[in-house]
Amino acid sequence: MSVAAYKRIMLKLSGEALMGDDAYGINEEVVSRIVAEIAEVTHLGVQVGVVIGGGNIFRGMKGAASGMDRATADYMGMLATVMNAMALADAFRRAGVEARVQSALRIDQVVEPYIRGRAIRHMEEGRVVIFAAGTGNPFFTTDTAAALRGSEMAAQIVLKATKVDGVYTADPHKDPLAKRYHRISFDEAIGRNLAVMDTTAFALCRDQKLPINVFSIFKPGALKRVVMGEDEGTLVHS
Repeated sequence: MSVAAYKRIMLKLSGEALMGDDAYGINEEVVSRIVAEIAEVTHLGVQVGVVIGGGNIFRGMKGAASGMDRATADYMGMLATVMNAMALADAFRRAGVEARVQSALRIDQVVEPYIRGRAIRHMEEGRVVIFAAGTGNPFFTTDTAAALRGSEMAAQIVLKATKVDGVYTADPHKDPLAKRYHRISFDEAIGRNLAVMDTTAFALCRDQKLPINVFSIFKPGALKRVVMGEDEGTLVHS
């Protein structure tokens, strides 16, 4: 049996990833495909945490740009992530994978509150833990939540799932000469203003010596290849 390179991972999924080619909401076919990719990794014995975004339903920054109070908009965005997390957990249930949702905002009637020790126990017992509501605070992105939860859960790596298969020197959709970085340091990523994750998330992972791998969740088998330690995506390291 193949041996994974990592025992515990923190996967960052954007809300937009759940839309597929739709303009809004949750595409069930896409969610099922993502869940199947994650399930394959759990079958290797890898413990998985997932931080989910909410941009497919509501984005706080967009609400603030239209004149809404920023904190209010961010809290609304957090609630959108709870909806996505519940949909993801239900898809795991249908796929025969145990999952639990833990929210940084208390909504005890529908999901568990975030409790670090309980989350670690769930992961040790083979359940996928889906972390919703970001950090529970406005002005912080779900990228930062992924860095924070990854550090708290003692994950060995944060996996940033995107629509492109890594970090490039330029937008590969616009520049055919753009080249993928196989590896890049945190300082380089921050210095070159590579907008793959926000600076706060990069800085937290750098300080905690928690590497990040940026890869495409839409590339079949990519998640497994990253977990197996193969050259997939871009590794951002200290």
